[in-house]
Amino acid sequence: MLDRVHKKLRRAMRMLSEILYGMTVFDWVRGLRRQRGEIEQLFMLITFGDLIGIPVLPPYYALRLLPYVVPHINRWKHSLLRERDWTDLAELIEGVD
Repeated sequence: MLDRVHKKLRRAMRMLSEILYGMTVFDWVRGLRRQRGEIEQLFMLITFGDLIGIPVLPPYYALRLLPYVVPHINRWKHSLLRERDWTDLAELIEGVD
């Protein structure tokens, strides 16, 4: 009996904490994750752009960074070359919400 009450109380507290998280910092976290992804894509483009025909850095520096980036290359190529909709660019235009 006491165990069931304890489980229900724990579940209610978790639900309340998730609601508060969603009301306060969820949008910030989502925006920061999006910015981090954009920065990672830019970094990959600068260092390994020669893989898609855009050489920016000399290959020597890119080769030194290659072991750290290999796990992310396929995901980067897919995200860089994916078809985009015009609504993806709406957040870049000032005044559009």
